[in-house]
Amino acid sequence: MALKLCFNEATCMKRSTLEKDLMLCEKYGYDLIEIRLDMLGDYLKRHTIDDLREFFRRSRLKPWAFNSIEDINFCTEKQWQKVVELLRFGCEMSEKIGNPYLVVVPTAGDGMISKTEEEVFEDSVDVLNRLADLAKPYGVKLAFEPIGGPRWCVRSLEQCWKIMKRVDREEVGIALDAFNLYLFDRLNDIDILDFIPSEKIFVYHIDDCEDRPLEILDQCHRLFPGDGVIPLRRITEKLKAKHYKGAASVELFRPEYWERDPEQIIRISAGKARPYL
Repeated sequence: MALKLCFNEATCMKRSTLEKDLMLCEKYGYDLIEIRLDMLGDYLKRHTIDDLREFFRRSRLKPWAFNSIEDINFCTEKQWQKVVELLRFGCEMSEKIGNPYLVVVPTAGDGMISKTEEEVFEDSVDVLNRLADLAKPYGVKLAFEPIGGPRWCVRSLEQCWKIMKRVDREEVGIALDAFNLYLFDRLNDIDILDFIPSEKIFVYHIDDCEDRPLEILDQCHRLFPGDGVIPLRRITEKLKAKHYKGAASVELFRPEYWERDPEQIIRISAGKARPYL
């Protein structure tokens, strides 16, 4: 398999815990896990970070990324301090368990709609460099995730890639989320992926969605890989062609899935994702 099977904890976060996710991912043959920072915080109420490090030492399952630090653009001083505090926590925990990536997300809000592309470009370059300076001593890399909805300031793969080229440092790359890119233009710009080196793609979220108008489509409409309309085969073939060998991570925010037994969802997610690997 060129891609590695990965599970993102958002998929079962309402009825599961990090302990349960670790056990079930190990049981169903996942290679990697993306740990939510809030679920890690909950885990640390009952365990130590050394307990988690020992689990990964004994298991074939390995950490891939922490999710996520959101709203990193156009921060007030107070908002920026919260971003930095969460980043440092994520970096400290990453260093202890050997977690290589931390996903960072552009800011969402009605005010982002009026921002010009140049304003977004300059701010993104600035904040990514500042965050990367903080993360570098810990050996942690930042995966910046464009989100196609109109309320986010970095929406398209093309826009994200322009930012990456200006930042131009090995500690900063892209989190490629199939659904979040589909939100922009139904992935009509996916050929831009051909120009992005595989080493700049740190995380790949493999998720599908319902066939709805873009103005209605939202995170709650995500589906298991292969159950919707996103051209996942085309995306994964492009990734394989450029020899990407990282995570293919199932990340679903569907309330219907949250209400089901986590073991059932984790088992089905593995079966749905494997044909694309």
